[in-house]
Amino acid sequence: MDTMMTKEEYQSRTGKSYKLILLFAMVSMTMMFAGLTSAFVVSKSRVDWLKNFELPVAFFASTLVIVACSLTFHLAKKSIQKDQQKTTMQWLLLTMILGISFVVLQFVGFGEIVANGFYFTGPASSITTTFLYIVTVMHLLHLAGGLVSLLIIIYNHYKQKYSATQYLGIELGVMYWHFLDVLWVYLFLFLYFFK
Repeated sequence: MDTMMTKEEYQSRTGKSYKLILLFAMVSMTMMFAGLTSAFVVSKSRVDWLKNFELPVAFFASTLVIVACSLTFHLAKKSIQKDQQKTTMQWLLLTMILGISFVVLQFVGFGEIVANGFYFTGPASSITTTFLYIVTVMHLLHLAGGLVSLLIIIYNHYKQKYSATQYLGIELGVMYWHFLDVLWVYLFLFLYFFK
């Protein structure tokens, strides 16, 4: 009996392993954010909780941008599956531009909060803004990992490592980016309705 795997079988097993590892990572990140949002809810009973706090306009814009990011990354995956190399690169670059725009809008949002007299740390801070800061910065750190992986994907695509039959890197990147997208939409809606 031949125990040698074909190249396709090896790629399939490798792909399943990487997807499983990514899934475990996403589950652990979800648990961390569930804990943070639970702490947020419990802290609302404190006397110093801000009742009149409004989310910055930039956070609304950044939510639209990250949803657009997810769409462009998905379109990059669809393009590589059709072996459209140039179109794939265009979608990947647009995803990077939108991802960076999301980060910029988050910092603009932090600026809006401070400009309105709400601080994240120090004697002038409140538990409301501190929690908002922690949750948003934790998401930004995970997004930084997504941007780094996107840079690697763009580089690998430039080196022509992806094709209609070999696009695992892009597929994993899309999975993670969709996760970041859903996570931010959840956090945004949570902060909007439970602030």
